[in-house]
Amino acid sequence: MQDDNTDHLWQVANRMADAARSAILPYFRGAALDTQSKLSDGFDPVTVADRAAEEVMRAILAQDRPDDAILGEEFGASEGTSGLTWVLDPIDGTRGFVSGTPTWGVLIALSDANGPFLGVIDQPHIGERFSGGPGRAEVVGPHGTRALKTKGTTALDEAILFTTFPEVGSAEERAGFERVSREVKLTRYGMDCYAYALLAAGQIDLVIEAALNPYDIQAPIAVIEAAGGIVTDWKGGKAHDGGRALAAANPEIHARALALLQDT
Repeated sequence: MQDDNTDHLWQVANRMADAARSAILPYFRGAALDTQSKLSDGFDPVTVADRAAEEVMRAILAQDRPDDAILGEEFGASEGTSGLTWVLDPIDGTRGFVSGTPTWGVLIALSDANGPFLGVIDQPHIGERFSGGPGRAEVVGPHGTRALKTKGTTALDEAILFTTFPEVGSAEERAGFERVSREVKLTRYGMDCYAYALLAAGQIDLVIEAALNPYDIQAPIAVIEAAGGIVTDWKGGKAHDGGRALAAANPEIHARALALLQDT
C-alpha cells in the first residue's frame, strides 16, 4: 500500500458506497428503470442506475482523490499519478437487479502495484456493507457490526460451493467446476458478488467463477483476504486481472479445490 492515511481512504470508500446506494435504490423494482443490452447478440444488461452510481462515485474521487486512477465498468479507465487505482463496479449482478432480486451489490476496491488491498461489497437493498482491508474486516448491517472471519472447513465433502451461472464459462470451464461440485456437500447458484460476501462472513466455503473482469473480483479479493480467506486463479496465481477465480475460506480447502481445477 502506498498511502498511510487509511482512515481517509475508508472515509472515501464509504462515501462512495453511500452515494451509490442513494443513486441506485430509487430505480430498484421501479417502473422508471431503463435497461439496455451491451451486446447486439445476447443480453448483457446495463441500466441508468449503473451509470448514475458510477458517476456519483467518480465525482467523489474527483473531489477527494484527484491523483488516483480509476477503472470503472461503465466509464472505463482514467489515469492517475499516485500509484493507486480505484476499481468500481456500480452494480455487480445487473441481471439480478433488473429481475428484482436483492443480492446485487456495489463493488469498490483500491489497488496498488501488488493488487487490491482495500475492498467494499455493499448490498444497498439489504442494508449490509462488507469491508476488508487495513485495520478492518467487518460487516455492518441489520444485526449491527460483526467481524468477518472465514470458515475452517478442510474437507470438500463438508464444503458449500457457489457460482453465479450454471454454465460457469466455456464447456471446459464447466467441466472443471463440475469436478469440484461432485465432491462438495452443497452447490448453489446465482448470488453474484453476494457469494463472496458470504464466504468472508463464514457462511460458505468456496466460490468458483470464470470470465470475470477486474472490477468483478478486486473488491471481493480484498474483503476475503482480510477475513482470512484466499483468492487465486485456477492455476494458483493472482486473480485480480479477472478471468478464472477460485475463492476459498482457507488454504486447505483451496488446495483441494485447486487440484481438481488445475487441468482445466
